[in-house]
Amino acid sequence: MKTHLYLVSGQATPNITPALDADIRPDRVILLVSPDMQTRADWLEQVLKATAGVKVSRWSIEHPWNIEHIRDRVLDLLVQHDDENIMLNATGGTKPMSIAAYEAFRALDKPIFYVHPEKDQIIWMHPTGQARHQLAQRIRIPHFIQAHGRRVTERGAVQVPPDYRDFAQELIQNIQYFSGALGVLNWYANTAERSLRSEVLDKQHQRFDALQDLLDRLEQIGVMQQQEQRLVFSSESARFFANGGWLEQYVFATVNSLKKHIPSIQDTAQSLSVERDPGKIPNELDVVFLADNRLHLIECKAKNFKRGDSHSGAETLYKLDREPLKTRRIATVSVGLSTFC
Repeated sequence: MKTHLYLVSGQATPNITPALDADIRPDRVILLVSPDMQTRADWLEQVLKATAGVKVSRWSIEHPWNIEHIRDRVLDLLVQHDDENIMLNATGGTKPMSIAAYEAFRALDKPIFYVHPEKDQIIWMHPTGQARHQLAQRIRIPHFIQAHGRRVTERGAVQVPPDYRDFAQELIQNIQYFSGALGVLNWYANTAERSLRSEVLDKQHQRFDALQDLLDRLEQIGVMQQQEQRLVFSSESARFFANGGWLEQYVFATVNSLKKHIPSIQDTAQSLSVERDPGKIPNELDVVFLADNRLHLIECKAKNFKRGDSHSGAETLYKLDREPLKTRRIATVSVGLSTFC
């Protein structure tokens, strides 16, 4: 039986990727856990069982900063599991945990490895002289988020209809012409949120050429119809698309197209609902992708931010800050119509 010892800390990913790699994946994982890390151990155990299908057990330590105590506990563990092929992942834990575990394994001539945080490679610390091993990037967005104590409750469609992509491309190419009309469209789409029927179009808007061109295109792709000077949307998803969702879907389709040229992009998602605690309001994330085992968030806003307004974009930044997955670098991008003007 191949067994890994993982040191539980705020770094979840380096304790997941080795368990998913076909070349070194274990049959069993033992978690070295201090009292303050029990909750994170719960999250990690759930993901390891769900993604890697390994057996998981725990070995407790009382003092995560006492090297002698940790070394004694790890030696006890090694003696108890002397008949197993056990190796240490020294990436996580406190510095004393990593040092003490390393000393114990080295004393008994057991294998020790470290996961490079940027290159996602196995570095063999003992025995030395072994080549580095590139880990397979198999973790997916729901499990990455689960490992950090959150849960994906909803996930949007995995593909964007071609007509929708073409429509968004046309808007972006002609954004100066459509910019004002899009603001008007957003307002009317907002008024149709529950009934799918908007307020009656103002007479001035009925004569707004750019708006009428925009509405004609939306009718052509089946998003809505004009009835009695109102916008009648075919579904709630169609209303969302007209109300700025086109930008989110365009960005999502663009990220998906990049997967062909950037193999390090492992997983993508749009309209992701992430729940921190059951019963609490979930955080809605527009476009999410996982690359090199790092989570990237893109927030899409189809609006013009006012110049000189110190609060412009503050809501977007606050929303992104609600997902503080600080164990990995998060790239945050706010995309608005002002970007294209």
